[in-house]
Amino acid sequence: MLIHPLIAFLGPETWLIILAAGGILLFGADKLPKLARSAGQAKKEFLVGQAEADIAAEKARDDARKQAEASAAAAAAATAAAAKASAEPPTAAPTN
Repeated sequence: MLIHPLIAFLGPETWLIILAAGGILLFGADKLPKLARSAGQAKKEFLVGQAEADIAAEKARDDARKQAEASAAAAAAATAAAAKASAEPPTAAPTN
């Protein structure tokens, strides 16, 4: 791909200046602070929502872990009770 020599020698600082000048021309100098402020507010709301989602996911993981532990404990108790019942010799009922 052939790049124009002028474009190839422009550094990142120059590109930022060109981008800022284009933004001023496109939106106007009075609109840019409003755009930046609304972008900052949107970022803040996104981070708050992300934190709330993280808390909800952590709670769901804890609940699932507790439920799995309770199921495992109940299954172990049932297995132990069944093993104990099968290990005991049957008792004869008294006959009169």
